[in-house]
Amino acid sequence: MKSTILTLLFVAFTFLSFSQETSYGVRGGLNISNLDFEPDATFNNQHRNGFAFGGFVDLGITETFSTMIEFQYSAEGGKADDLRADYIQMPIMARFTLADKFTVGVGPMVSLKTWKDQDAFSTFTFSGIGGIEYMINDELFVDARIHYGLSNILNEDISGDLEAQNTTFQFGFGIKI
Repeated sequence: MKSTILTLLFVAFTFLSFSQETSYGVRGGLNISNLDFEPDATFNNQHRNGFAFGGFVDLGITETFSTMIEFQYSAEGGKADDLRADYIQMPIMARFTLADKFTVGVGPMVSLKTWKDQDAFSTFTFSGIGGIEYMINDELFVDARIHYGLSNILNEDISGDLEAQNTTFQFGFGIKI
């Protein structure tokens, strides 16, 4: 785990040294998330509305390609109190400019749980992330993203054969500083 994070940080700093244009900013958003259980849950599993906020650095490699590294807090999981999953997350997205104001991005995301009372959840989770961004002007933007869990978020020592992945739709807004 440590080697993965260190490798990702090394790659990010390498891109920084070659970047054409670097921008920084803050971003917030609304989450609609749910847990997908395998085998299917025998209890009522409703989606959770939450929020996300954080900061980012967007490293321009060429005029149409950049890498964005972000640190964010995100309230996810299910609606029931014992299914809430709050994280500090680090998405790293390869971003491609499609038109003057539209950008799409894809990449991995690592998450660290932020609550200590929920021993049933794993400390680290991995997700895939994809999204689209629309620039309103040179500084303001809106975006939509999806995070799809690639790892079991449940602690296998406690949950037994039950597995769960977190899926989150995120609608955000931000400003480049």
